[in-house]
Amino acid sequence: MNTLLPLAYLLDWGWLRIGPPYVYININPIIFQVGPLAVRWYGLMYVVAILIGLWFIKGYTERKGISQALVNRVVWWCIAAGVIGGRLYFVVQQPDLVSGYLLQPWRILATWEGGMAFFGAIFLVIATLFWRAHVERVNPLVLIDAGVLFAAIGQIFGRIGNLINGDIIGYHSTLPWSTVYQNPHSWACLNPATCNTPVQPAAAYELLTNLVVLGLLLFLARRVTRPGVLMLTYLYCYVVTQFLLFFVRDNTIVSFLGLDWGLKQAQWTSLVLFVVLLPITYIVLRQSRPVPAGEIAATYGVVQKAKPPLQPKTLDGEIIEVGEDGKPEVIEKK
Repeated sequence: MNTLLPLAYLLDWGWLRIGPPYVYININPIIFQVGPLAVRWYGLMYVVAILIGLWFIKGYTERKGISQALVNRVVWWCIAAGVIGGRLYFVVQQPDLVSGYLLQPWRILATWEGGMAFFGAIFLVIATLFWRAHVERVNPLVLIDAGVLFAAIGQIFGRIGNLINGDIIGYHSTLPWSTVYQNPHSWACLNPATCNTPVQPAAAYELLTNLVVLGLLLFLARRVTRPGVLMLTYLYCYVVTQFLLFFVRDNTIVSFLGLDWGLKQAQWTSLVLFVVLLPITYIVLRQSRPVPAGEIAATYGVVQKAKPPLQPKTLDGEIIEVGEDGKPEVIEKK
């Protein structure tokens, strides 16, 4: 159904209008386009999320003994893992997986068509952080704790991109804060049933929960010294909020292992991950110990590579060593 626009708005900026009774969004997801190349708000939000995320975690990583050089080396691996994991997890969930993607493999790369599943990004990024922690010889739980802080701030900007795109749609609603997408290029208007129609602002709900989770993580980051606690807190918060929020999202209901409980794919993933988290929590809390004051969290308890002993040199650059008679001997000339 189409809604009648109100006669007056409480706020009218053209691209954003606030009723009564609803919130109207009229933003083209494409900022500008040159030929086939389109610069989109959603992509811009990814860039902003990365830059703000790196700035945001700098104080935390410094306190934990993670150098900026290490962060710079790891972040590019995580960005690649997040995009690949998020896209692949979306693709494998599609009902037309074989005909739409496996037989047309170039479509797997077509992220501009929409479709990223954040659960997939979480899985692959955590695995990547474990691997890089082993390579860099730092505590993987400390590195992942920094990673979830980065993710928590980054998601906020991602949800802003979702709000602009109109790609997270809730059920039809008459609540006064319902969202009406009006721009014909928005994802919501690709479906006549959700264009110019009030729907639950599911993306805004996600944004609000992201802010709450971020606040909780910041509270714990200053008070908890046991590595892995931020990771567990973030994962539990994410699976619980996703399970609840998908009750208002207009996604397809699917069955799982023959169970028809009226749940969506992300809700099934949340349930499975919640169960998996229980033994992981036990292992983390059993193996991880609080870092004593004065110790460097990133390397505490992690065996480091032995540095070769420094060889004494003369002013002329000759390498010397002390012989059996106690006198210095030149073993390598300049």
